[in-house]
Amino acid sequence: MMYFTFTFLSGLVVGLIGVASNPSPYFAALGLVAAAGVGCGVLGGYGGSFLSLVLFLIYLGGMLVVFAYSAALAAEPYPEGWGSRSVLLYAGFYAVTVGVAYYVLTGDWTGIDVMPLGEPDVFSLSREDAEGVALTYSFGGGMLVVSAWVLLLTLVVVLELTRGLSRGSVRAV
Repeated sequence: MMYFTFTFLSGLVVGLIGVASNPSPYFAALGLVAAAGVGCGVLGGYGGSFLSLVLFLIYLGGMLVVFAYSAALAAEPYPEGWGSRSVLLYAGFYAVTVGVAYYVLTGDWTGIDVMPLGEPDVFSLSREDAEGVALTYSFGGGMLVVSAWVLLLTLVVVLELTRGLSRGSVRAV
């Protein structure tokens, strides 16, 4: 299980580098989907299987639709691909930065100490993440309203940022 978790964490870093290094929203969306999927795999590896499933469905079902809508309206005629020189330079710079930061923070290259936490010793009928969902709906109703408001605000901000000069997503049709 440790190898799966390490593979998921490495895939998360690669997906995030793919998002950060590509200026074109078309190809960055692939990195975003990969990062979201692998990030949910990391959560599942650490014992939050229900939380990872809900996060995956909500994130890809909600925010990625907004991202795809705004990317379609802010279309470029000739987007830069993965093999473009500037994209490869940015990806290399980010990969070296992550490697140096890892070396500085851990002190060596072999200090991989990833141990998943969600492996119960005994059979159990309830899990911690499912109990947390019940608490969210019972005591966290106000937080759910605040979260919905933040998502609506994020939608408006993304649509305003992709508007451009006078053409874009928020325009008179």
